[in-house]
Amino acid sequence: MMSEGLRERSKARRREAILRSAYRLFADRGFEATTIADIAEAAEVSPRTVTLYFPSKLELATSRFDAFTDRLGAALRERAEGQSIVDALEHWLRAEAADLGELDDLYDRMLELNPQVRAVANTHLAEVIQEGTRILAEERGEAPDGFGPRMAAAAAAAVVCEVMCRAPQERDIETAMAFLRAGIAALPAPRPVTDPAP
Repeated sequence: MMSEGLRERSKARRREAILRSAYRLFADRGFEATTIADIAEAAEVSPRTVTLYFPSKLELATSRFDAFTDRLGAALRERAEGQSIVDALEHWLRAEAADLGELDDLYDRMLELNPQVRAVANTHLAEVIQEGTRILAEERGEAPDGFGPRMAAAAAAAVVCEVMCRAPQERDIETAMAFLRAGIAALPAPRPVTDPAP
């Protein structure tokens, strides 16, 4: 009988084979032209197996990015007490960059060639960045819809995309974070949040 650990490793390998096959096909043929049956054949599994792991083709296409943004959101929400949001972002970026591999390169290629999938991925990133805006505004004692936090969040999104869409070197991360920290430091002192007049 297969042990629990072996079963989990087997599922993880099958899931990665499906993702790898899908991303390669989406990059070669396009998202719309690729079917679940095509992906199943390339991954050497049944179409039903593909849909057990990924209920829809779009979910399959965006699952890696969804996991990426989930980890980013968790890093911002669950940062250590006293750790700033920018420090949490830098720590997360370094960990993610160290873990990049061939599947990430294939995913980036697929996104470049399928703008409709990229648009969905960007929407998910925007949701996490919006959460980051709220956290930064709290740190600065500003309203979450303030111009300063929104500018910082837009810069953070650009930093994340630029660093993670290539094989980043240590110097790239240092440059990106220095840019972001300098931008935040250049923001005018926040106006205190006041309760609206009754």
